[in-house]
Order: sequence, then C-alpha cells, then structure tokens
Amino acid sequence: GWIANHVALVFIEVIRGTPIVVQVMFIYFALPMAFNDLRIDPFTAAVVTIMINSGAYIAEITRGAVLSIHKGFREAGLALGLSRWETIRYVILPLALRRMLPPLGNQWIISIKDTSLFIVIGVAELTRQGQEIIAGNFRALEIWSAVAVFYLIITLVLSFILRRLERRMKIL
Repeated sequence: GWIANHVALVFIEVIRGTPIVVQVMFIYFALPMAFNDLRIDPFTAAVVTIMINSGAYIAEITRGAVLSIHKGFREAGLALGLSRWETIRYVILPLALRRMLPPLGNQWIISIKDTSLFIVIGVAELTRQGQEIIAGNFRALEIWSAVAVFYLIITLVLSFILRRLERRMKIL
C-alpha cells in the first residue's frame, strides 16, 4: 500500500544518500549503544551493511528496469489470457532481467570494492590483510600494489563473466 511504498522509498533514499562507511559504523557502534544487550561482531556488521546497502541499490535497479518495459508487453500478456501475476512472471520480469543485468553487475563490482571500507571496524578483508603485512615488513609499495592487483583481477573476471552473460542474453 501507500504507507509501505513511502517507507520503502525513504529507507532506500537514506541508504543511497549516506556513505557505506557511515552505515557500517552505525550498525557496529550505534546499534549496540541503542540496544544494550545487542552484540555485533565486525564480520556480521560488514555483511549486514553490504546487504542493506546493495539491497537499496538493487531495489532501484529493479524498479527502473521494470518501469522501462513498455506497457504494450503487459497488455499483450493480458490479451493472451495470462493473469496479472503470470504476465509479470513470464513477460515483464524476463525482459526486465535483461535490462537489469548491466547495472546489477556494476553494483556487484562496487559492493566487492566497498568491502575494503570495512577496515574501519576491523574486518580482516583484503585491505586489512595488506595493512597487517606492511606492519611486519614495511614494504608498502609492493603490498599495496599486490592488493590493487587482486582487486583488479576480481573485478576484471566479474566484468568478463557479465559481458559474456549480457551477450548471451542479447540485452534489449
């Protein structure tokens, strides 16, 4: 209904309008202060943050893709005798998925790179591991270069897979 739509809209805009570092700090530090018995470890805070953050962007990607499908497709599905939900499932969503794929892939890559920001709460991800190695051997140039190469390899592989998938689905 109207209330649920507006609550969702406000939630999505708050998440999209605030930096992910602020979000993870809020979940890790502020929520336990607000709820005295709540204990959140860094990894859980990071996972919850990336899920909430990505979810807000994915919701907008999905909404945009569904709204971009011409109303004639919906009308055609209904004219063929499909119910409203069958039309959505068998006509609208397959077309929308093809349009969603590039921005969803982009969001996936952004989320992977955003994990480096979770160093602020002590999550032992790739950037944190690089920092710990540097603390032991003081070879910052080599270590940060290796970290950058690892992130680059991950994102290039994902980009390659996504391009192949896009070509296979013949994006409309």
